[in-house]
Amino acid sequence: MVRAYTRKEYIRRIPGSRIVQYDMGNLSAEFPVSVSIAVKGPASISHNALEAARIASNRYMQRKAGRMGYHLKIRVYPHHIVRENPMATGAGADRVQDGMRKAFGKPVSSTALVKKGQKILTVKTNKKNFKDAKEALRRAAMKIPVSCSFIIEKGEELVK
Repeated sequence: MVRAYTRKEYIRRIPGSRIVQYDMGNLSAEFPVSVSIAVKGPASISHNALEAARIASNRYMQRKAGRMGYHLKIRVYPHHIVRENPMATGAGADRVQDGMRKAFGKPVSSTALVKKGQKILTVKTNKKNFKDAKEALRRAAMKIPVSCSFIIEKGEELVK
């Protein structure tokens, strides 16, 4: 997948990303269990969807594991800038616009282009909060526009 429109030095008005933080929770502790969600196919995930997934999973983990009982990380960044050619509607719109002639479009948002199997979110936590981490990532996966799978990197005996 080639990122067609990412060079920010050539783009005049870059829309801001809604993502507030990429690392949340306890950033310094070492946790024995790591659970991630990965996409099942190539997709384009908007910055709004990533922020919604972050809020859903972070809020759940804060409630269940406490502020210092986990480390949540967003692993993708929305580099690709999406353009839109807004079409005028109403009376006289045919005289105002050129249709698809010179339809380059204006920047409206940004997306993260992800490949099949790429990890999006990772939660590191203790063994007692393993089920809570899976539930938090399940809630986050509902906000992502493509189906996701769980990857457990440490603590393989907990899967059973």
